[in-house]
Amino acid sequence: MRNNLIAAAVAVVLGSLSFGAHADTTGNIFKDGHVDGELRLYNFDRIYSTSAVPDAHALSGAVLLNAQTADFGGGFSLGGSLVSANAFGSQASSMSKIDTTLMGPTNSVSALSQAYVQYKANNVLVRAGQQYLNTPWMGSSDSRVLPASYQAAMVDFKPAKGWDLVALRSFGWKSRTSDSFHFDNLYYPPTYRGDSSYGGIGGLPATARAARGAWAAGAVYANGGFKGQGWYYDFIDFAHMGYVDGTYTFKTGTGFDPFIAAQYVDETGGSGTRLVQNNVALFGVAGSKVKSRAWGTDVGVNIPHGKFEAAYNKIDRQSGAVGDGALISPYTAAYATDPLYTTSMIRGLVEQGPGHAWKTKLTYNLLNDKLNVMVAYAKYTTEHRGNSHNVYVDLTYSLDGVLKGLSLRNRWERSTGGANGLNPGNGSFTYNRVMIAYKF
Repeated sequence: MRNNLIAAAVAVVLGSLSFGAHADTTGNIFKDGHVDGELRLYNFDRIYSTSAVPDAHALSGAVLLNAQTADFGGGFSLGGSLVSANAFGSQASSMSKIDTTLMGPTNSVSALSQAYVQYKANNVLVRAGQQYLNTPWMGSSDSRVLPASYQAAMVDFKPAKGWDLVALRSFGWKSRTSDSFHFDNLYYPPTYRGDSSYGGIGGLPATARAARGAWAAGAVYANGGFKGQGWYYDFIDFAHMGYVDGTYTFKTGTGFDPFIAAQYVDETGGSGTRLVQNNVALFGVAGSKVKSRAWGTDVGVNIPHGKFEAAYNKIDRQSGAVGDGALISPYTAAYATDPLYTTSMIRGLVEQGPGHAWKTKLTYNLLNDKLNVMVAYAKYTTEHRGNSHNVYVDLTYSLDGVLKGLSLRNRWERSTGGANGLNPGNGSFTYNRVMIAYKF
């Protein structure tokens, strides 16, 4: 089935790009379809305060091309995405000096990241094949040149106004640096069974049994000032997770609208889970079970052209559990793309284990909303990785006046402190990301 889907997606892309050459009825499926994409040029710099670890850099351009056919009868259509990244021969000769999280250590990587069959009618969407997912703990983690994607079957049903119900079953996945789909996740070592997956948290040995994907189901509801969601994930052989999150915004009519939000996560898993079976010591602590509980709050105010907020999260310590109660997140761990309120650009509590964190953030738009400015400060107090502080500055400038869809972004974050290797030499780690993107 996988080969058939790949062939279908290639036909979609090629047909969409050359629909002018087709005049027959079948060609109208492509002619009336849709093509969009994005060009990216990213430069990442990892700078350390110790000479014991060399600074790491990476430059990469990327093309992301998406194609969707028109409905070819009964609500069915095909979709596909081709992605390709290239370092233009700029990779350092020493792997230790390459930021492998951007696109891996090689000079180029290409993949068919989406190749799916879709059914859409009324309030139902069904999609099967290789695809991007958008759920709190399983998403595309799209902060590098290429997004992550999944081999999955997904149903999205909107039964009434404000409601969105989602159910899915995933199998293999493609990380942000991989060129194909594999049965692993971010707890497996880089190059596990030939997968060029970099940037994960690791821990499992190369002999570990392959991952079997996940089940997930969720409900999202929005009405007036309230928006909430609840999800259940079965990360097969890793953990069972329940997650709820809700926000209420008080509409004052003055332009200053306060809000309050809360979230809760609960995880369990027995002795048969992969991390327990392989005696993986997350944050230096192995365990006989998976058990984790986390909660958080976020309060703030929406202001004209911006927002200010202050957030808090805590992961409780659980004796006898892997990582003393670390949150197990197979598709965000070390990516720092989880939905906890206090997660920073570099890392959050998922990457640091039990403890608590608080974070303040200000977002403001200037120059007729062409310049978005975000500044944040986060403090982490953890059981095994010590105390650390993160300062973050994010500037995004829209160049729509020059070319519609063009933007320039610079993300900068500095982490100081910590223990047990959180930052090399327990000094500072500065991460600078220059990101130029053109959406078409």
